[in-house]
Amino acid sequence: MFTFEIGGRKIGEGYPVYIIAEGCDNHMGNVDVAKEMCRQAKLAGADCIKFQHHLPDEEMLKDVPMSSNFDIPLYDFLKLHALTLEQHAELMKFCRKIGIQYLCTPFSLKAAYELNEIGVDAFKIGSGEMTDIPSLIKIAQIGKPMIISTGMSTLDEIQRTYEELLPFKIPIAFTNCLSEYPPKYEDVNLNVIGRMRERFPNAIIGHSDHTPDLYTCYAAVTLGAALIEKHVILSKQTPGPDQTVSIDFYDLHNLVDGIRKIEAALGSEKVVHENEKVIREWAFRSIVSCCPIKKGQTIKEDMVWSKRPGTGIPSYKMNEVLGKKAVCDIKENVLLKYSDFE
Repeated sequence: MFTFEIGGRKIGEGYPVYIIAEGCDNHMGNVDVAKEMCRQAKLAGADCIKFQHHLPDEEMLKDVPMSSNFDIPLYDFLKLHALTLEQHAELMKFCRKIGIQYLCTPFSLKAAYELNEIGVDAFKIGSGEMTDIPSLIKIAQIGKPMIISTGMSTLDEIQRTYEELLPFKIPIAFTNCLSEYPPKYEDVNLNVIGRMRERFPNAIIGHSDHTPDLYTCYAAVTLGAALIEKHVILSKQTPGPDQTVSIDFYDLHNLVDGIRKIEAALGSEKVVHENEKVIREWAFRSIVSCCPIKKGQTIKEDMVWSKRPGTGIPSYKMNEVLGKKAVCDIKENVLLKYSDFE
């Protein structure tokens, strides 16, 4: 059973699902908005609020071709709206004050080194960097847990990253992820979570979700996801590259509440619980007379049947009663007793 800790919070089988509110760049460069996102994530019950550290010139060329659901090139957007390292440090301090875990995604090796300088507890690696083995090895050498999204990747590509990182003996998590914004539900393939759990036994397996609602996150938990990541935004009217795949904090509250209820319901025992015992007494069936039965008569099937409550002879013992002789008169529509027949 593989588990690890981030900032003292244990993650893995046997522990509550670790819920990450992915703030991404939905703050639009405003640190006060980012702080309000931290507050709302805390109030919603999330374990963690996560942002992104972008150094645009370290992570991409200015004219890199890309798909976008936004009306400005990503490079230009990040130049305008990315948080500075000092702002990340301010947010981390604020999160510690209000009692929620702060995490951040470095989108370049330099960004990872900078985040390490301000004391992040772990690194979240985006899907675009999942196959960037040189950078991942350098980040692994820092020695902190790594949560790696796997959108756009095959199982064999995940295997390669897994094998490259294992020698560093750092805690690893992979999140099942689909890099469509938003995705087609037919492309989500939640049962991959089970395959990843089998194939990567020395990693935590979670789910990073880009659907506009909550259903696939709930399902992922039932399939064994140990952590859930979901994009969040203060208002769905706020423009931005992640707006279409983000939920608001009311939905985040519902997500956390639903996951905690699902966790409570995921036991595997089938027993009669204390609160069922009272109901069982009246809801189960007993053997009842369907007509008056005279002393000495042989009890036949048309004379008896099953009715509630279950406080008499259980109906599954019907064959033990049929063929017996009544030792007394039995009224119609009463529970039979063993003392009524030989």
